[in-house]
Amino acid sequence: MAIAKMSKTRRAADTTGKLYAQAAALPLRLSNASKVEVLMVTSRDTGRWVPPKGWTNKRKSPWSSAKIEAWEEAGAIGAISKTPLGTYVYNKILNDGTAITCRVTLYPMVVQKLSKKWKEKHERTRCWFSPEQAARRVCEPELGAMISSIEARPDWLRKMLKKYASV
Repeated sequence: MAIAKMSKTRRAADTTGKLYAQAAALPLRLSNASKVEVLMVTSRDTGRWVPPKGWTNKRKSPWSSAKIEAWEEAGAIGAISKTPLGTYVYNKILNDGTAITCRVTLYPMVVQKLSKKWKEKHERTRCWFSPEQAARRVCEPELGAMISSIEARPDWLRKMLKKYASV
């Protein structure tokens, strides 16, 4: 199935059978006890806990789009990997009630700074969780599995955490 770009105007008939591309950041830090923690935000519509995510931008790489979402939705600033942890699929309900299927590519991001002011501060709540807690709070099984697997992180992610962790 081909992945489509989301336009500003859409009709339900236009979305049938299409898969829309999104990019997400998985903001991470090392706690004082050197345990990995995951930063999650609430969605604006349902209040569910989710990683910061949004539409990809054809003028930017997907990991750059994910990094922008981490800033706008969570006030997180840091180093993002070009290597994704994986992908997951979910159904997004648009303002007009249309359901579309989105494939989200998830990029790990080591948070170096949390801003006190950010674009969506008054629309979302952010919170640090252990990977197990974060995995239990998400609705998508594929996403939960990726978050749970952070503890058994590959060498490249472990090195990235140690190199950039400062929060």
